[in-house]
Amino acid sequence: MDLYTILGYFTALQFIRPNLEPSILFSTAILIHVTDALLCLAVAAHSGRRRGVWTLAGLFLGLWALATLFLLNDIEKRRKVV
Repeated sequence: MDLYTILGYFTALQFIRPNLEPSILFSTAILIHVTDALLCLAVAAHSGRRRGVWTLAGLFLGLWALATLFLLNDIEKRRKVV
């Protein structure tokens, strides 16, 4: 497995469009990770979590950090209801 394939799966772009050119994949991955970092910052600030940690997680882990943050918020809400 090469860097291109790993980056494709890591950013989830491999699932959307498997045959992207490497230059497009890398530039799109950077844009997606910056956007994910900003979204993690907003969600973390709204939910009272540590903004810096979640912003860095969004920048380096991308969609996976954002999904984890949403799941943590959902679990927290469900615990308050019960």
